[in-house]
Amino acid sequence: VFSKIFSHEALESYLPKIQLVIKDTLRAWSSDPESINVYHETQKLTFRMAIRVLLGFRIPDEELGRLFEVYQQFVENVFSLPMDLPFSGYRRGIRARETLQKGLEKAIQEKLQNTQGKDYADALDILIESGKEHGKELTMQELKDGTLELIFAAYATTASASTSLIMQLLKHPRVLEKLREELRSKGILHNGCICEGSLRLDNINGLYYLDCVIKEVLRLFTPISGGYRTVLQTFELDGFQIPKGWSVMYSIRDTHDTAPVFKDVDVFDPDRFGQGRSEDKDGRFHYLPFGGGVRTCLGKHLAKLFLKALAIELASTSRFELATRTFPKITLVPVVHPVDGLKVKFFGLDSNQNEILTGTDAMLGATV
Repeated sequence: VFSKIFSHEALESYLPKIQLVIKDTLRAWSSDPESINVYHETQKLTFRMAIRVLLGFRIPDEELGRLFEVYQQFVENVFSLPMDLPFSGYRRGIRARETLQKGLEKAIQEKLQNTQGKDYADALDILIESGKEHGKELTMQELKDGTLELIFAAYATTASASTSLIMQLLKHPRVLEKLREELRSKGILHNGCICEGSLRLDNINGLYYLDCVIKEVLRLFTPISGGYRTVLQTFELDGFQIPKGWSVMYSIRDTHDTAPVFKDVDVFDPDRFGQGRSEDKDGRFHYLPFGGGVRTCLGKHLAKLFLKALAIELASTSRFELATRTFPKITLVPVVHPVDGLKVKFFGLDSNQNEILTGTDAMLGATV
């Protein structure tokens, strides 16, 4: 099922909707007279992308905002100690999950009843159809669980990587300008505007330097620290025997920090993935931002596509500057993010890359 949800054809159909969500969000950021908290706002953005694009829910903006707040409460308490006390994080997490499930059930029911005006099959459509193909109509509980899993997969890690991307473009203006040059040379950016119809999946996949930038963001600022695996066969590591059946954790971040193929590991250098170097190709498990082996992250292609679409919009339609005197420190828990969320002031640009002030357009509503 998930291979269908994240297939090339599915990503192609999601792309225009992802672009609409990102454009609308950047317009809102640019119209805000104050600086924004990038990490908090990218969490809203990725949640909205999951709800509107991946799941195809037509939830009104006010209700979407409430659902986001409940979801945040759920995520904040999902890893709490399982102590079922009246004011514990665990109890708050359970209550938030129940509220969230009610909201999702309402959205799913409305979706099942209203199938008019759809111009693409979203992930939930594919999930429902896959159940029918296998002769098994999914229950409402199964649909709610699947929906929550898809939101969770698209949310925290993508928001973390989006924030890291914006911070690195602020820190390295030459990288941003090189990105703009590539967009111009490929006929995507002309006179400060994205050329209509130029952002197709194949065109984006052909942007080599953009791919290098995203790879470097994910190498240096891998959102999650590692993953767990079950030992299938007893083996020895540095003189220690690891028995079959044990659960072991591998560290993505430490692997990237110590892999001998990466030169100057602390330097943000997208060119390390360029044709002349290709440092990620010198070893099978030196570069693994989405995990490794047969259980690599299924949503990695969607995450990379979202980050590329965001980078293209940032390079094409926005000017942005750090709103604090210095760049914030980074914390690694629960995912990589700046301690202050990263305060940034955004400015809209016209076709000649001049500043403009725009009003916030209406949210996408039923168009997505």
